[in-house]
Amino acid sequence: MATGADTDTLLQTEGLVKRFGGFTAIDSVNFSVDEGELRCLIGPNGAGKSTLLKLITGAHSPTEGSIYYDGRDITDTEPHERVKHGISMKFQVPSVYGNLSVRENVRLPIQRFADGEERRRRVDSAIAAAGLDGYEDVPASDLAHGQQQQLEIGMAASLEPDLLLLDEPVAGLSVEERRVIADRVRTLNRERGIAFVVIEHDTDFVAEIADHVTVLHRGSVFREGPIEEIETDPEVQRIYLGEGD
Repeated sequence: MATGADTDTLLQTEGLVKRFGGFTAIDSVNFSVDEGELRCLIGPNGAGKSTLLKLITGAHSPTEGSIYYDGRDITDTEPHERVKHGISMKFQVPSVYGNLSVRENVRLPIQRFADGEERRRRVDSAIAAAGLDGYEDVPASDLAHGQQQQLEIGMAASLEPDLLLLDEPVAGLSVEERRVIADRVRTLNRERGIAFVVIEHDTDFVAEIADHVTVLHRGSVFREGPIEEIETDPEVQRIYLGEGD
């Protein structure tokens, strides 16, 4: 199998295809992520980035192809089972409950998987992961937009995943807020060994966090490599600045 005990590969897709009617959103994608890796996924609008993440989480079912995770074939596994296996995702739009406190928001995903002392431990750990110590009793609606993104990352990390998927975590944030999110991601990666796949358009942010970058274009893998190579690749520049998606 493509993942598991005899390999460092945590996630592997093989020949992954997703069609919506006559439109092919993901086209024969072979994509892999190693344990503890920080991977960024970039590409023009409409390239298929969010669709790929939804295939990995099980929100979409593939038309063709296979998905392997940590020694398992998860192609047909239900989304909640994938969470139990160690996959978590933070979507682009914050989905915190504004009328609930930071602590109450964090407790929501955890209470399905833990109770008692274990739940309290996970809640405290998630608040620390979010960088929101001291904000436990603050309503989420009183947080700045960047802090709401931090809260969601903490909530996703509270499930103690091995792989955390982030969809444009710094969209609409200030330079300082982006720096804080980059620090959160690097800290969770370093201290907890969480592997990340991050969709992001901000190449400065990508350069700050990524070990490796995958470029999607028209549903296919267009380039892969270090950010230094990707940024200076004339073909990558062409698809961004020229013909678009």
